Amino acid sequence: MATYDLVVIGTGPGGYVCAIRAAQLGMKVAVVEKNATLGGTCLNIGCMPSKALLYASEMFEEAGHSLAKMGVNVSAPKIDLPAMMNFKQQGIDGNVKGVEFLMKKNKIDVIHGKGKILGTGKVEVSGSDGKTQTVETKNIVLATGSDVARLKGIEIDEKRIVSSTGALSLEKVPSKLLIVGAGVIGLELGSVWHRLGAQVTVVEFLDRILPGMDGEVAKQFQRILEKQGFAFKLGAKVTGVDTSGKTLVATIEPAAGGASETLEADVVLVCIGRVPYTDGLGLKEAGVALDNRGRVQTDSHFATTVKGIYAIGDVIAGPMLAHKAEDEGVACAELLAGQAGHVNYDVIPGVVYTTPEVSSVGKTEEELKQAGIDYTVGKFPFTANGRSKVYQTTEGFVKVLADAKTDRVLGVHIVGREAGEMIHEAAVLMEFGGSAEDLARTCHAHPTRSEAVKEAALAVGKRAIHM
Repeated sequence: MATYDLVVIGTGPGGYVCAIRAAQLGMKVAVVEKNATLGGTCLNIGCMPSKALLYASEMFEEAGHSLAKMGVNVSAPKIDLPAMMNFKQQGIDGNVKGVEFLMKKNKIDVIHGKGKILGTGKVEVSGSDGKTQTVETKNIVLATGSDVARLKGIEIDEKRIVSSTGALSLEKVPSKLLIVGAGVIGLELGSVWHRLGAQVTVVEFLDRILPGMDGEVAKQFQRILEKQGFAFKLGAKVTGVDTSGKTLVATIEPAAGGASETLEADVVLVCIGRVPYTDGLGLKEAGVALDNRGRVQTDSHFATTVKGIYAIGDVIAGPMLAHKAEDEGVACAELLAGQAGHVNYDVIPGVVYTTPEVSSVGKTEEELKQAGIDYTVGKFPFTANGRSKVYQTTEGFVKVLADAKTDRVLGVHIVGREAGEMIHEAAVLMEFGGSAEDLARTCHAHPTRSEAVKEAALAVGKRAIHM
């Protein structure tokens, strides 16, 4: 029986990062992975492959619609979908091999099989060959991530009715794509297939897109997507999909009740969120408590209700984001080593990797209003940003929210090209408790899109220069 200081179940961003940090701190570490490859959902069927397809489809769109106006004339681009899927797979393989290398570099044992907790200090691993082994360890970290949420009465076959997994591997471009859910995943994957030629309709139960994001940002972004060709049915729900014919027929009803309508589609993508992955882990038998949403219950140090068992990432409370899981993995390992691991949940950026991108960190206007916090707003449009003008990519704006009394930045929201890269100066500023004045007084290189962030900070004090 092997004995470890730490066994991590799951090798997604949270799990493998936790394992590496623990190894750096001198622990003997093993990871348990039920799939053939390391990296979890993010590297294999989530973040990374979707970014590959977003990039490839954006290049297709640029070649077909944007190059000519710059004086670059090329023949009309053609889609080679198998080659595009191969491009995606090359990216997956490169990242997976990178994690494998990091495991070897840090002398972390990789145990393939499905992990089950037998109680404090014991993990049973069932291999694909049917054999089981028991691993003994001082500590266990659950980093099992999340799975796609299912829609009652609609069976996902990953061919015509797909989750995000199937939507990353369609064999042909659908003529009509119906997306259930206007969250990040639906809008990103909708962007991929829309650029490649699909007619996209998004059905959302709420009366807005991007639940949880700043309301003004969501409204402007919806207008941008509609201009691109997206159709939205908000305040509506899909109650069933008839699969008997050559074309799928979805029944749609108003969320508040009323007359139904039908919509035809070649593919229906169900992306109504994700749920914690806890199946088969033996949590109930081991006494590990779950909360009312099926997440593993933890304290501020990631400890579960059973001594020596911890949990991080999508399987616990908080935003289901890879970088949140990574930070929790580092903090958990440091706490196990007797250090002061910590995650600042007020400064976790979120990004929608569409074109343009949407990024956000900190509080939204709605959250500040609900909390009764008096705040000031500074906004700056990319139409007034020099580099955006010369690139002719002026959609969107930057919004800075600051405390009305202290000027401390409480939230920053960006719609625009490269918004996902620009958000991090705001995150760093907020980690240090910086003010809008600090941001406004920081010299930004010209010409850059990031100047719009500075101008929005200047606008908090009603002194933007270029607007």
